[in-house]
Amino acid sequence: MKSAVGEPIMAGSVNKAVIVGNIGMDPEIRDLPSGQKVANLRVATSEQWTDRTSGEKRERTEWHTVSVFDQNAARYAENYLRKGDKVYVEGRVQTRKWQDQSGADRYSTEIVVNAIGGQLTGLTNTGESSLSTAPDRRPNPISSPSSIDDDETSQPTLMVPVH
Repeated sequence: MKSAVGEPIMAGSVNKAVIVGNIGMDPEIRDLPSGQKVANLRVATSEQWTDRTSGEKRERTEWHTVSVFDQNAARYAENYLRKGDKVYVEGRVQTRKWQDQSGADRYSTEIVVNAIGGQLTGLTNTGESSLSTAPDRRPNPISSPSSIDDDETSQPTLMVPVH
């Protein structure tokens, strides 16, 4: 299909969400009956501005629910991400309809991270000093590895940008 000026018209649509924010609480990990892991995160994004009339600094925080179905990313969240960590999340927006206890219809909108088209990357580099205050926490690699061994003794390599 072509437009009036002969340029191709793009068919379809795009459903992609990208956020960078801080995790509000430790990831919640669930095992589905199929054996699949799912990680649920609450991520806060904030915008700051100065009010033109009063000169006062303002801030607004938006909370996002993130459901991670990609198995490698879910294990990454379970093993390396904690409350306060900064994360990059790429996924699709999905709204689910459900009923509460009184039978009323309710809706929940979340960002879904799947193996195809999704990404979960930790941006907080936790070094040795963080380990001393949280001994149960392993070092956080900068990015979720593309494959994680099921062998608990192996740890991903820490990826540090070179300047």
